[in-house]
Amino acid sequence: MRNRNRASKNSVAQEKDSSSSYYEGERLARLLKSIHKEIESTKTLEGNSLPEKFWFKQQFAIGVNEVTRVLERMSPVSESGRSLQQSHVMCTNHKVPSVHLQAILIASDCNPKWLAKHLPSLASSRKVPLIFVKDKRGGSLRLGELVKLKTAIAIGVKARGNAINEIVEGILCGK
Repeated sequence: MRNRNRASKNSVAQEKDSSSSYYEGERLARLLKSIHKEIESTKTLEGNSLPEKFWFKQQFAIGVNEVTRVLERMSPVSESGRSLQQSHVMCTNHKVPSVHLQAILIASDCNPKWLAKHLPSLASSRKVPLIFVKDKRGGSLRLGELVKLKTAIAIGVKARGNAINEIVEGILCGK
């Protein structure tokens, strides 16, 4: 039993790399408030002709399955920063991924832990930064509020070049 506990502690330590950061307490409240404010302003600027559910699907990959699907469709990035797949060498029946993730928000209160255990390694191979959300009330509840759902374990912010992406870029740069 001790070996299993040591292994789980080692896997948690491996998740804490340079491309991930933890948000909790007041820092988390400011993060979610600024993202929520930009979501509302972007919806207002775009005219909101789509139903809310479809609009959120265009801006975010919501849930572990969808985040995993988008990450797997992105091509891995080598250490030099170049894509390992060359787009001009690809076969004709393979689609070039049209969606890239700018960042992934992951609730640290995910239970069971193995549901989202694969996301840090998959995100690091695609050079997508992680933001771990930890809250006394429950990180999954806070992430769910962001996209108007009850809970959300993982949310991927799609790179669309709008105000939401600008605020996430500011967060990632430490502004």
